[in-house]
Amino acid sequence: MKIYTKTGDQGMTGLYTGQRVDKDSTRVEAYGNVDEINSALGMARSHVKNDEVRQTILELQKLLMQRVMSDLASMGKEQAYTSEKDIARLEGLIDSFTAQLAPLNHFIIPGDNPGAAALDVVRTTARRAERQVWRLARQEKIDIAVLLVLNRLSDLCFVLSRIETELPEEIH
Repeated sequence: MKIYTKTGDQGMTGLYTGQRVDKDSTRVEAYGNVDEINSALGMARSHVKNDEVRQTILELQKLLMQRVMSDLASMGKEQAYTSEKDIARLEGLIDSFTAQLAPLNHFIIPGDNPGAAALDVVRTTARRAERQVWRLARQEKIDIAVLLVLNRLSDLCFVLSRIETELPEEIH
C-alpha cells in the first residue's frame, strides 16, 4: 500500500466520518494543532527522566489520538469520544502531581532540562490548540469536553514540567 493517495491534491481532505473539507478549514487546523501536541508529547516523553511522568505522557498521547482528534475530525456524530471522565482524570493527575511539589511562589523560566523544556513546548502548543478549537466552536458544534481537556492538558503539562525539574527521578 502506498502512503500517498493523491486524494488531497486539490486542497481537500477526508474527515474520520467521511466528509470532504478544505485542508485549510478551521476544523482541519484544529485537529492539526492537536496532532502537533501529540508530536511534542512524544518529544517530551523521549527526554523526561521521571518514569511516572513518562507513563502519564503516553496516556495523554492515547487520549489525544483516540478521543480528542477523533472528535475534531468528525462531523455529525451524536456522541462525543471525549467525556467528563477524561476531564476528571486530568484534574486528578494535576492534583496528584501538584501534591508532590512545594507551593509555587515565583515565575518559572522554561529550560532547566530537556524534559521540562519539551513539556513547556507542549503546554504552549496546547494553549494554541485550545484557541483554535474555540474558533471552530464558534462556527460548528464542538463538545465542550474537547475544549476542557485541552485546557486541563496545558495545566497538567505545566505541573509535569515542574515535576521533571524538581523531582526528576521517579518517586517510590
